Amino acid sequence: MKSNFLWGGALAAHQVEGAYDKDGKGLSIADVMTAGTKDQARKITDGIKKGVYYPNHQAINFYTNYKEDIDRFADLGLKSLRVSIAWTRIFPTGEEQSPNDKGLEFYHQLFSYMRKKNIEPMVTLSHFEMPYYLVKKYGGWRSRKMIDYFVKFSKVCLDEFSDEVKYWLTFNEINNQSLTENPLFAFTNSGIIFKEGEDRDEVFYQAAMYEFVAGAKVVQYAHSLQKSLKVGCVVAASPYYPNTPNPQDILKAQRMNELQYFYSDVQARGYVPELIKKIWERNNYKLDITSKDLDGIKKGTVDYLGITYYLTSTVSADQTIQKVGSGNAAGNDTVENPYLKRSQWGWTIDPAGLRYYLNEIYHRYHLPIFIVENGLGAIDKIEKDEKIHDDYRISYLRDHILEMKKATEEDGVDVIGYDVWSPIDLVSFTTGEMKKRYGLIYVDYDNEGKGSGERINKDSFAWYKKVIETNGEKLE
Repeated sequence: MKSNFLWGGALAAHQVEGAYDKDGKGLSIADVMTAGTKDQARKITDGIKKGVYYPNHQAINFYTNYKEDIDRFADLGLKSLRVSIAWTRIFPTGEEQSPNDKGLEFYHQLFSYMRKKNIEPMVTLSHFEMPYYLVKKYGGWRSRKMIDYFVKFSKVCLDEFSDEVKYWLTFNEINNQSLTENPLFAFTNSGIIFKEGEDRDEVFYQAAMYEFVAGAKVVQYAHSLQKSLKVGCVVAASPYYPNTPNPQDILKAQRMNELQYFYSDVQARGYVPELIKKIWERNNYKLDITSKDLDGIKKGTVDYLGITYYLTSTVSADQTIQKVGSGNAAGNDTVENPYLKRSQWGWTIDPAGLRYYLNEIYHRYHLPIFIVENGLGAIDKIEKDEKIHDDYRISYLRDHILEMKKATEEDGVDVIGYDVWSPIDLVSFTTGEMKKRYGLIYVDYDNEGKGSGERINKDSFAWYKKVIETNGEKLE
């Protein structure tokens, strides 16, 4: 890998910070989501309900414990750390004229401490935690008003932190909301709760277009502020394979991939693909899109692509084949791939799919790529020797890093960084569980938030530390 390659880790405010109501923070959409399981979806409640457990309220207490955690990340050798700014720490309802000083102070301290430890901050502006107040008042990103609220928040963050943060990301996994069979994604992406009988596709297309307009405004503002600032987008990379060489299977997989590329096409190329326009026309969608919107999108294309990669899906045009789904991270209209194993949560494990996707999007956009999430959720146990031997996680990460190296060294793909999800255990977004552990550092909390909160390095910690020290040369 290049000498300046950014080996890092990633986390999100709502999954680690806790302190959901401290120092003036307002209620976010993550704060009204209950715990779930692999088989039982998280619920969205109308505000905070008594007697209901909300795992994000405590999370792992990073808000008060961040220095100890950053110290461990520095010992791990992280060169970069992707975090997010909780919107409601800065603007509790989203409508305030002035930002919350306590929120600004926390992130100044966080970024300063990261810099002190030689860790490059990467910041996501919207990572599944918009103000709940804006959802109740305006229906979230159903409303054009959200553009101005998000841009105001983003400008404050850029003004405050641009001397400390070079790499920025707008919306996390913006394409997730297209998986309309799981209403959790539309809510966490855009604060949208579907209404009975409405066309869900039309709703998410409109929300996405408003988000594209807002994101482009943020890109333009960042470039006007400092030319050295780099602003990217984040898409959840979930490539689709045809089940057989049957041309109908191939066409179906192609269509599924093109629908996914819509989100990166607009943000990287600056225009809406013809395929999407045809879908809108065929379904008679009446979207609120102005010529000014389209001009702004064209002028505000991103500097790099952030991708999260966990799985691939296989599809068939044959309706008689049993659909198995892709766990709770992709669509239900998928079939079993006999060549791939699955994680404990039903996600396919496909390291070669990462190489495939990197090549696809690099040759599509010719922009630098940052892998901003890649990791394995698994049940970890403290053994009799009081250690966590997570060889399965080491194997998973090793195999994916090897494929990333092939993409860069053999195929010529420009990958500028790799973030493991996550350097530390956190609340799982999809299920709200703690037992679905991703970290290289164990955190002693269970699914009810009970435990000491003690941090323990897993075997994967020492392994990844060696990977970073050798710039990806030593992977055994």
